[in-house]
Amino acid sequence: MQRHFDRDIEDLKDLLLRMGAMVEDAITQSIRALLERDTPLAEEVIGNDSRIDQMELEIDRLTLELIAKMQPAAVDLRFVAAIMKITPELERIADLAQDVCERVIELNREPPLKPMVAIPHLAQDAQTMVRQALDAFVRGDATLARQVIKQDDVVDQQTEQSFRELLTYMLEDPRNISRAIRLTFIGKYFERMADGATNICEMVVYLVEGKMIKHTPVTQNP
Repeated sequence: MQRHFDRDIEDLKDLLLRMGAMVEDAITQSIRALLERDTPLAEEVIGNDSRIDQMELEIDRLTLELIAKMQPAAVDLRFVAAIMKITPELERIADLAQDVCERVIELNREPPLKPMVAIPHLAQDAQTMVRQALDAFVRGDATLARQVIKQDDVVDQQTEQSFRELLTYMLEDPRNISRAIRLTFIGKYFERMADGATNICEMVVYLVEGKMIKHTPVTQNP
């Protein structure tokens, strides 16, 4: 019975990691679509979102079946609880990548705004946080998870910097307003991806240490 349970746990973990890889790819392609003004690529990211949605449903189904059959306890129960929290965070991050691509398609119907500095850095940092959050889950690394959580403050600062930059463009010329507003939305989407990575890392700390750290100050070491 225990061997069967362990195999189911590994299958769940593998499925979550496959979903995570698809989400990472969606982020990568959304950034590329933004920077290269690539409408077909943006449309491809949007079209692929349903695959991630279906994977979330499959993980939910398997998780509920596992609970019903095995009634896990202690560490195993924490793992199942973490999976149930992490999966919807990944799905939301994928939705945000889709949102980025929808704004990209709209932006590409107009001439490009002036070159930007803040949004590309913000996007790359948010992407790194998501990747490291998944790495922390795979490795059971609470220290890395705490480092990622701390990085969220940096992303928040970059989001503010991006807004100030875009506000300057809007004040310079009212014709920039619609494009700058769409780019403001994009900056916010990447900030929310970073928030999702933070939430994943909070669950990693719970999985590894049995501590719920949501809404509490986080230090690198417990």
